[in-house]
Amino acid sequence: MATVFPTNKEQLSHINGVGMGKVSKFGKPFLDLISKFVEENDIVTSSDVIVKSSVDKSKIKIFLIQQIDKKVDLEDIAQAKKLSIQEVLEEIEHICYAGTKLNLDYYISQVIDEDRQEEIFDYFMTAETDNIQQARVSLGDIDFTEEDIRLMRIKFISEMGN
Repeated sequence: MATVFPTNKEQLSHINGVGMGKVSKFGKPFLDLISKFVEENDIVTSSDVIVKSSVDKSKIKIFLIQQIDKKVDLEDIAQAKKLSIQEVLEEIEHICYAGTKLNLDYYISQVIDEDRQEEIFDYFMTAETDNIQQARVSLGDIDFTEEDIRLMRIKFISEMGN
């Protein structure tokens, strides 16, 4: 519930271990609390991402997941779909925020050394937000690029949130 943020009975019933019986019996206080939290914190829920996605976006997401599973470099993926690396990272972030776990270790280990990976990952373990700009300020703009931080945030979300 803490990663998917279900805000209606149907969404809540899709949570592992929660069926319609439990939703009917116990769901209302959970849904009320989660809905309030989502609204107060301006959270984009997985259902928002899915509803807003177009068919073409869905095809790109499926393509990305398949290519990442095959451990294809992100530059090659971007080139194949005529996207920028930033656009590829945005799509990957949407995929992870929607609850899909992606393993980018093969790529991250090529572009970020192990000590720097650990420093960024540790930052996200203790940070109160996953905001990139705030992470850049805390970690130091000179030491870490936005791409480094975004990649490690994706890794963090996949490992800790999904």
